[in-house]
Amino acid sequence: METARERLAQQIRFIIEVDCLKEIFRQTVLINSRRPENDAEHSWHLCLIVITLAEHANSPQLNVLRVLQMLILHDLVEIDAGDTFAYDTLAMAGQHDREAVAADRIFGLLPADQALEFRALWDEFEARQTPEAKFAAAVDRFQPMLLNCRTEGAAWRKHGITRDRVIARNSYIAEGSAALWDYAARMIEQTVAEGNLPT
Repeated sequence: METARERLAQQIRFIIEVDCLKEIFRQTVLINSRRPENDAEHSWHLCLIVITLAEHANSPQLNVLRVLQMLILHDLVEIDAGDTFAYDTLAMAGQHDREAVAADRIFGLLPADQALEFRALWDEFEARQTPEAKFAAAVDRFQPMLLNCRTEGAAWRKHGITRDRVIARNSYIAEGSAALWDYAARMIEQTVAEGNLPT
């Protein structure tokens, strides 16, 4: 049986390891400086969006804490698996398998009970079946769209992404929040009208 000191040491080891998330850079750029966003900034922004916009979730009984837990944990796997660009179909093919291996290692640093709890939250997010997971996934898709629309489609233009691909990739936002998808769809059309997202 582990002692309290051993348990704390495992938890601190996990905390030190996940500091690496600050070094994982995404394709999305920040609105003002236009430098690439890192995963830790992305996770923070998602959590702030949730506590600000939770009232717009499709589910009126949303467990906001559970949504926050999923969002603060779900990208930790990118420490090992790397960030997969959302529109890179070749890289997306093996993404879940790579990330599942990473989830085993990274959450495995924790005491067994926490490792199981965190892995279950990650699996719930991936499955997108519960109201909380659907809203978490909706926010995870909405945030990069917001940044892209506010940076003249920077990441989309860089990779030659078109309107139909953006809609196909993000339309399930509506499963978590019809209101967010309505807003996102209008943002897309505005970005197209501005000439920053080709049709």
